[in-house]
Amino acid sequence: MALSVKEALEKFNGLKALVIGDVMIDSYIWGSVDRISPEAPVPIVNVNKRESRMGGAANVAKNLHYLGAQPILCAVIGKDSQADTFLDLCDQLGIPKEGLIQSDKRVTTVKHRVIASAQHVLRIDNEDSSPINADDTHLLLERIEELSNDADVIIFEDYDKGVLTSELIQKVVEIAHKKGIPTTVDPKKRNFLAYEGVTLFKPNLKEMRDGLKFDFEGDVIDEVKAATKLLKEKMDNQHTMVTLSEHGVFISNHSDDVHIPAHKREIADVSGAGDTVISIASLALAVGLPMDKVAGLANLGGGLVCEHVGVVPINKAALLDEAEKKL
Repeated sequence: MALSVKEALEKFNGLKALVIGDVMIDSYIWGSVDRISPEAPVPIVNVNKRESRMGGAANVAKNLHYLGAQPILCAVIGKDSQADTFLDLCDQLGIPKEGLIQSDKRVTTVKHRVIASAQHVLRIDNEDSSPINADDTHLLLERIEELSNDADVIIFEDYDKGVLTSELIQKVVEIAHKKGIPTTVDPKKRNFLAYEGVTLFKPNLKEMRDGLKFDFEGDVIDEVKAATKLLKEKMDNQHTMVTLSEHGVFISNHSDDVHIPAHKREIADVSGAGDTVISIASLALAVGLPMDKVAGLANLGGGLVCEHVGVVPINKAALLDEAEKKL
């Protein structure tokens, strides 16, 4: 008998999800603007509040936590004061830290956002996006091999910041196949075609276009179907799910296709929506929901977080409420 959405969300509780990728801190400076600087034609922001949140792959872990699962982060961070802040954020949510490698060859990635009167004014990034070195790769693979023993799903969260190299990706997929663990991917351009043989590959429309060098000139859905077939030929992945912004989401197992239109919403900020989508889709896949429900539930969650300013995790109760009405 097929699971109901409520039953599926309940089964999320206690699932263990290994999250591999680029973690970062989303730093916010909240303020107000009432004048322009006399030094240059830029606004002067009077600071009201500062805040640090988990970002990148860590935001996926945060979403998994709020969905009831146990995330296990596997990543490389620096040996700097920002790393201390990041580790404190892990402690606040009770997210395990044994999969985190601290390297004196890296800096901890931070995205500083300045927001004034609900408007995103400026972003300043502090990062090193070069690939991690051989020693750090070896250490990270050792941790992944050990921590994957009781994982229900492995999630690759790629932000092109250097943690996910083609070598590491291929070896982790081999580990997952050997242990029978499903793998899901939120890709970026650099390693787009390195995820051969994964269970679920989830690009957005721009990533699909850039990664395949595919020109979308006609009907969006027809073009996505054609691109999905090309992706299957190149990667032999089991499922492809493409997020299409105002066009909703498309998912295919390469024999059946499903297009789910977007729901009308008041969009405040799309930051972090992809993290929410891959988190929900990965857990839904792990509990055995059919692909149309996987895509439908993830689509709802991505829309819900877009109603808030800044990167925020999904609210499980709100997701259930919407799902029971719309799925």
